[in-house]
Amino acid sequence: MSKKKLVLLVILPLIVFFVSLFWGRYPIAPLDVFRILISKIIPIQHTWPSTMETIIMSVRLPRALLAMLVGAGLSISGASFQGIFSNPLVSPDILGVTSAAGFGAAVAILCSFNSTLIQTSAFAFGLLGVGLSYMISRVYKTTPILMLVLSGVIVASLFGALTSATKYLADPELKLRDITFWLMGSMASASWKDVFRVFIPIVVGMSGLLMLRWRLNLLSMGDEEARSLGVRTERLKGIIIVCTTLITAASVCVAGVIGWIGLVIPHVARMIVGPDHKVLLPTSIAIGACYLLIIDDIARTATTTEIPLGILTAVIGAPFFAYLLRKTKGGWK
Repeated sequence: MSKKKLVLLVILPLIVFFVSLFWGRYPIAPLDVFRILISKIIPIQHTWPSTMETIIMSVRLPRALLAMLVGAGLSISGASFQGIFSNPLVSPDILGVTSAAGFGAAVAILCSFNSTLIQTSAFAFGLLGVGLSYMISRVYKTTPILMLVLSGVIVASLFGALTSATKYLADPELKLRDITFWLMGSMASASWKDVFRVFIPIVVGMSGLLMLRWRLNLLSMGDEEARSLGVRTERLKGIIIVCTTLITAASVCVAGVIGWIGLVIPHVARMIVGPDHKVLLPTSIAIGACYLLIIDDIARTATTTEIPLGILTAVIGAPFFAYLLRKTKGGWK
């Protein structure tokens, strides 16, 4: 990676992050935003109203941080899975984590649980879904890639049907609306509690993937080639699946179902830096964080009512992915 690209990938998230703090229906001057942030580090005279500080510190700042965490996590998960499966059509929900987490949240909403229990239920069912996929795919102490994919399809279909049944039983006046809105994805209720809850699993998962990124280059060549080079493929695949599951389940439990990020962003990163996972994964983190934060800024400012993130990511991601397919003619190496 050239120095210009490296500097850009470091500076761009910082710029997007700062812009998102003063961008909104309640306009705040960039200088005031800077002063408010600095006041938390260095004691300076407060020349701004308390309302302005509340908006920055309690609303926009945690929301921006959460959006960047989720975007970065889903992007690196997608890039890692595409490397494991050697398939450009793979996304973080390939093993059923998103469908399972969505069912867990739907059941919790149906039972009138509070937000903490809803997130806990979504996270637990997400882990359960991937665990089922991995158990089904085990064949004679190995985990063939094809079996993993088919197991993921089975689990995703099962939990998708259970989610539909939950929506069918829900009260159409209240519960059904809440379940539907949650499943479309949103950062509207983001808070510091949400940031703290998902920070550890997302950061731990991303750190694990970054430490193994050079091994992904070997694993993407195929199991037999990787074994011949001394890689313990089963253990490596298990560790990567655990890391991506932690990231995706944590992301879904606080932001709902947000598609296309883990599918499209790795392709964008691959166009910029190439297929080498040593630079592809960090690039996916930077681009994914910027992308979801920009999408969230659009979602909360484009109309009088907030637009669900899942709608925007699909509307933007699907045409762009179609363009990529035409441009690359189906190739991705």
